[in-house]
Amino acid sequence: MTMGSTRRAVLATGAAGTAALLVGCGEYGGDDGGDGGDSPAETSPGDAGTGGAGEELTTTADIPVGGGKIFKEEKVVVTQPAEGDFKAFSAVCTHQGCIVSGIADETIDCACHGSKFKITDGAVVQGPATKPLPAEEIKVSGNSIRLA
Repeated sequence: MTMGSTRRAVLATGAAGTAALLVGCGEYGGDDGGDGGDSPAETSPGDAGTGGAGEELTTTADIPVGGGKIFKEEKVVVTQPAEGDFKAFSAVCTHQGCIVSGIADETIDCACHGSKFKITDGAVVQGPATKPLPAEEIKVSGNSIRLA
């Protein structure tokens, strides 16, 4: 009976500790800042670094023709396939959810498993991904590129 009581006490204590640890991890997240502030209640236009609508991501001069730029915190890629033609896509690879890592030779590249996507429309150029990067809404106004 003492052995069973001791075992139950140890298991109960371990379960409580694990629950507390999981709550802490869920609340604060990892290196990406947890939930990234993407929930509508926490996002307001113009808040830098929260991924909110209306937030200026960059300027048109920062996006090279034939290339682009990855905004990891906002999980968005902005490209300029041709002079003055700006596109935006999710930066989350459709294969297994990694954030894409680079843009070269007119493709958006994921270093996790080697998938490549066109900068023009997000279509898969090289797998293992089978689905294109979803388009994101941006607004280009003057020299400013903002999330729509």
